[in-house]
Amino acid sequence: MTDLAPLTGATADRSDPASPVEHMKWWGWGVPGVAFHHEDKPAFAPFVLHAVGIDLHAVQPLQQPDFAAIEVPASIADQALRDALAAAVGTEHVIDGDLDRVVHTYGKSIRDLIKVRAGDLPRVPDLVVYPKDEAAVLAVVEAVVAHDAVLIPFGGGSNIAGSLEPMPGESRAVVSLDLGLLDRVLDIDEGSGLARVQAGALGPALEAQLNARGWTIGHFPDSFTHSSLGGWIATRSSGMQSDKYGDIADITRGLRVARPGGMLDVRATPSASTGPSVREMILGSEGRLGVITEATVQVHRVPAKRVIHAYFFPNWRAGSKAMREIAAGDVHPAITRVSDGRETGFSLATAKESKGFGALAQRGLFAFLKRRGWDLDEMCLSFIGYEGSPDHVARQRRAVEKIVKRNKGVGVGTGPGVLYDQKKFDTPYLRDFLLDRGTAGDVSETSVPWTNLDRMHDGVIAAAEAAYESLGRKGWIMSHLSHSYHSGACLYFTFAFVMGDEPQAEYDVVKQAIQQAFIDLGGVPSHHHGIGVEHAAWLPDVLSEEGIGVLEGLFAATDPGRNLNPAKITAR
Repeated sequence: MTDLAPLTGATADRSDPASPVEHMKWWGWGVPGVAFHHEDKPAFAPFVLHAVGIDLHAVQPLQQPDFAAIEVPASIADQALRDALAAAVGTEHVIDGDLDRVVHTYGKSIRDLIKVRAGDLPRVPDLVVYPKDEAAVLAVVEAVVAHDAVLIPFGGGSNIAGSLEPMPGESRAVVSLDLGLLDRVLDIDEGSGLARVQAGALGPALEAQLNARGWTIGHFPDSFTHSSLGGWIATRSSGMQSDKYGDIADITRGLRVARPGGMLDVRATPSASTGPSVREMILGSEGRLGVITEATVQVHRVPAKRVIHAYFFPNWRAGSKAMREIAAGDVHPAITRVSDGRETGFSLATAKESKGFGALAQRGLFAFLKRRGWDLDEMCLSFIGYEGSPDHVARQRRAVEKIVKRNKGVGVGTGPGVLYDQKKFDTPYLRDFLLDRGTAGDVSETSVPWTNLDRMHDGVIAAAEAAYESLGRKGWIMSHLSHSYHSGACLYFTFAFVMGDEPQAEYDVVKQAIQQAFIDLGGVPSHHHGIGVEHAAWLPDVLSEEGIGVLEGLFAATDPGRNLNPAKITAR
């Protein structure tokens, strides 16, 4: 949970003046002029000193990068391609300005941010286009293929798996297709709970349009404020309330995809036995099968009541066991989340100073838990969310709290849950704060069956710590369980360390150790961030070489010229 403040001296550098869509900072996360700050969080600086060895009171943060100092390669798009794209979207929506092209080069992983801040731009898109409707998207796809260029779809730009970047050495012109103008809810079938939505709709715009008519999609990933429906589908996204509403693969019922030669249209039905699922092929395809223009998604009535309760468990084993019992039982909360002791310490350190009765209550609670024999360094904070009618919420809460009590958990009310709800989308700003102080902070996530979950948790932490030791660096890794399923759960790890003279190489050592631990301990390389190029090396471990062959055969048959975001997913 973070707290944001204006960024001194920040400039409104979201995109080139000609761009019809506003974007995130070219050099970091989120809205220009907003940043994480710690001055009102007295426990934060001591925590950072303990975790990674940085004294926030002594270190001088870097200044905001100067775009004028960045050398951007010239566009290689020829006039014939420019004319074809102008015919498709209008001359004013074909942009070749340096700032817009750089904005569309990378996503927002720590690797991306290190590169863009350093001006490491081996290949940038040559043109950025902004189609205003589906017909224009199809025309762009056909123009790109006809001119043997490369097309990369772009939603909100929040990807952290390398799904957006042009491949170094690409000799053909690269076109970034920004879907930001396709942002409307087109129709709601209220009798069926289905909504037709344009793929470029960012989370806040989508939810606002649905809420205005009494509906919600129920999909809230960490990147919600800066990610799009099409991006969610293209990477098989999950959200904070997936326990109730499902992952985007469950929510997405129908699809329209612009491909060379025409529109692929998957009819929205509750279920179908129609051979291998083309819908499933599009889910997670990262632009390799075409450009998603529209989806029909399941929506739900805005619940009459929504509340998030906080609980403490004495240790990780108790918390994860409680989540497993909830998933196996007859209760269905909207959120089941538990942080390990390390992440709980981080969360407490990012809170503002409590005063008056609140401070007394917190000290009293911690003293009570210590008397019960709890090690407060091992204590785990959990958030469990309930939605529905007041009676339903009450029943669900009673059933859950029996499980919590059976696992020695203690309820601490709704106050922390309210704060979590308010700040849940702000955490990525903290990554920029650390990077400004020479510290890499990033995330990796996996899923694993319940019987192997605790072993995965401990094994990944051990692998990261071994990587830090090999580098001679002081580092930190923490985790939470973020999505529960009948057979297992997602474990989400956040790691950080002070970088040396070779930040990319050092980052690789740590990231690869974590990813390899996922594989060695029976998990997958990604639960909801996609594959891109970042995680492609580990895909054969979970699909087999024969499975990779099936994927390559699919891509070769549907995109023989390798014009559609080539090398993503299989990296071949």
